[in-house]
Amino acid sequence: MKQKVLILCTGNSCRSQMAEGVLRHYASARYEVFSAGTRPSSVNPVAIRVMKEIGMDISKHESKPMTLFLGQEFDHVITVCGNAQESCPAFPGDCRRYHWPFPDPPHSREVTETVVEEFRKVRDLIHEKFKTIAAEGFPQ
Repeated sequence: MKQKVLILCTGNSCRSQMAEGVLRHYASARYEVFSAGTRPSSVNPVAIRVMKEIGMDISKHESKPMTLFLGQEFDHVITVCGNAQESCPAFPGDCRRYHWPFPDPPHSREVTETVVEEFRKVRDLIHEKFKTIAAEGFPQ
């Protein structure tokens, strides 16, 4: 039976979407992965772009509110930003919680190479962490 994983951040637009994409890519047979936000917006096009660069398509992902998952049981709940950690509710069952903060990429209307490079840096950090989780499992 697959373990259920919920990844939370503020907007569910960048970090949690990238983390969901990485974990699904490497471990969809082992984990059922979801992401949500405390104040969801829409998936950032630059996040979609930089994930595509490493062969992961998150273009069909949608930002979802954390409230959509209240009352559901998860094996693992991960917050990837401070706001989500502070706002994270209790989930029923034997849920393990983790806080793995990643830098927030710049939110700019103008997509410059500098902005894209910052997204790549965050993507690479997230990729490394969640690829390791896919290979080794969650810490005890």
